[in-house]
Amino acid sequence: MRNYDVAVVGGGPVGSTFARQMAEKGFEVAILEKKKEIGVPLQCAGLLGKKIKKVNILPDEFIINPVHGAFLHSPENTVLSVSKEKPEAYVLDRVGYDKFLADLATDSGVDIFLNHRVEKVDSVSGVINLKNNPNAKISADVVVGADGHSSIVSGAFNPPAKSFQAAQYLIDVGEKRFQKDYVHLYVDSRVSPGFLWVIPLSETTARVGLFADTSYQQLNVILKELITKRSELKGATILKKYYGVIPKHDPQKQLVKDRVLLLGDAASQVKPTTGGGLIMGFVCAEIASRAASKALENENMELLMNYSKDYREQFKKELKVQLMVHKIFKSLSDSDLEYMFGKLKQEGAEDIISHYGDMDSQSPLIKEMFKRGIIFSILPKMLSWRISSLWK
Repeated sequence: MRNYDVAVVGGGPVGSTFARQMAEKGFEVAILEKKKEIGVPLQCAGLLGKKIKKVNILPDEFIINPVHGAFLHSPENTVLSVSKEKPEAYVLDRVGYDKFLADLATDSGVDIFLNHRVEKVDSVSGVINLKNNPNAKISADVVVGADGHSSIVSGAFNPPAKSFQAAQYLIDVGEKRFQKDYVHLYVDSRVSPGFLWVIPLSETTARVGLFADTSYQQLNVILKELITKRSELKGATILKKYYGVIPKHDPQKQLVKDRVLLLGDAASQVKPTTGGGLIMGFVCAEIASRAASKALENENMELLMNYSKDYREQFKKELKVQLMVHKIFKSLSDSDLEYMFGKLKQEGAEDIISHYGDMDSQSPLIKEMFKRGIIFSILPKMLSWRISSLWK
């Protein structure tokens, strides 16, 4: 049985980033990945906030488009246009980027084992049993579950994760209709607190998708309806279809047990408002690598608890605000959403969103809208006071 300092279950971008960081600190690290190929199939919209460049390495070759703004569409197509002078986000080649991060881990000395499906992890001993080779076992002083929404590692000490379904099409509209640096976001009470998106890859092609608390069949119905209904999408040819699952953020999730810790989707480290989690996952990988290296250096696994503590300290307030926004959107009908868009346009919210909006931190924008009284004009009193209580 081969023993490592660290074994990471899952070779996605967060797992491979953590593995690389630990290898760079001088530890022996392995990644166990169930897929035959890293990054395939695509299971992400591939739109990441500008903070990506601060929290990880991102070569320009994986950026398809920089994004400067968005068109926000109400159910009846009241449109709010928001923009920034500098890129607010990037549309990425996620398959290529995931492979790049795995290659960086390998270059740093990480052993990556593809087609290795983990069946069971013993949190006390650190022994990992493999499904496709029951006689082969790997052990590690620290085991990291970075194995996604249906994490085997998390399932050993957490209840099953709740999740959203997500669907996405790659489309071609056959003529120049898209501004490459603007995305379209559509609200619809049938998918709230989720939403629909159009993310241009070129002037003629785009990723069109949505996530919602409903069946995959219903997602396809709503997506096809969007393509038929919206002028910018009419007549589109569907080139590829993708399907994914987004874990719901769970503030009660246990992240550390014995010598095991969880990262990324396995830890439900996703934004409640957008379902995105990569930037948060990269930040958490850094936090976890600090805690894990101290635990290994001091031969004291109790120090892994610093990871859980530091993660909650850094993200608790922002996630609390986003959970509140998530709950409010879930309660709104199409007519409520239409009223809200009309009021936001009337109150000059496009400029406010353009100035204070941030894909990864929504609390500054919500706080500013509260200070200006806009929250009280667009939401019923009870809901607006619930938001205002976050800053009392």
